[in-house]
Amino acid sequence: MPGSTTIAPYASYPAQLLGVAGRALAQLVRTPSHSRRDAAARKLARHSLWLSAAGAALVIVLMVVFDGTEIQLMPARGTPALWPIRILTDFGKDENVLSVLGVALIVVALVAAGLHGTRRALVLGFGTRLQYLFLSVALSTFVTDILKYLIGRGRPFVGGKADPFNYIPFEGTGAYASLPSGHAATAFALAFAVSALWPRLRVFMFTYAIVIVLTRLVLLAHHPSDVTAGALVGMVGAMAVRYWFAARRLAFAIRADGTIVPLPGPLPRRLKRVARGASAP
Repeated sequence: MPGSTTIAPYASYPAQLLGVAGRALAQLVRTPSHSRRDAAARKLARHSLWLSAAGAALVIVLMVVFDGTEIQLMPARGTPALWPIRILTDFGKDENVLSVLGVALIVVALVAAGLHGTRRALVLGFGTRLQYLFLSVALSTFVTDILKYLIGRGRPFVGGKADPFNYIPFEGTGAYASLPSGHAATAFALAFAVSALWPRLRVFMFTYAIVIVLTRLVLLAHHPSDVTAGALVGMVGAMAVRYWFAARRLAFAIRADGTIVPLPGPLPRRLKRVARGASAP
């Protein structure tokens, strides 16, 4: 969301809200203006290529060497004692993550529409970062769904045996939507995006992503190569969205060598003061 707006302070609340929402969307599609965006684009392409090549090689190795063995070591699907894992895995479900981020964006817009000046700019600065998180997950999920349909890999034991080479492309059902893992793509896109904005959270976020991946293996929802491919899609997707934001001077800056770094964001203490001010009688 934009850091500032030109909406008249005396406008009605609905007009303020429409103005905030319109500018939040407009900033995402405006013409890139950062003078170093070409250097950042080259760096993105180089890193994406190397990451994709290494990831694809690992996926192939896991598929040939490890997938069939690993799924036979897991508990039987539907084991009652796995109920905590079934709850935990939903924290990486794309619908759940996107719903939480979407609601947070709506709340930010509603609060910002009732504020002016520095307070509005502070809340909208946080909103811009929420936009980045939401779009990183959304793009990764979209790409994952397309790949699932095109590849049509059977989930573990679909067809009655541990066959890691069970494929029916364009089949389009959940049973043949194993590669790549949507939960892994969502978790790693979110982990990368949060870490890109707030590097101190990197260990926590990637621990979360790894835990989500492990739940998918234990529940026999995916092969190891599926979750590896999903993690790759999630990270590359979040990297691409980060470049999009940085090229438009949103939430990120670009150094002379093309490295993208986070801009200083709203501090939690200042956000709390704003929230108290907005709710005060």
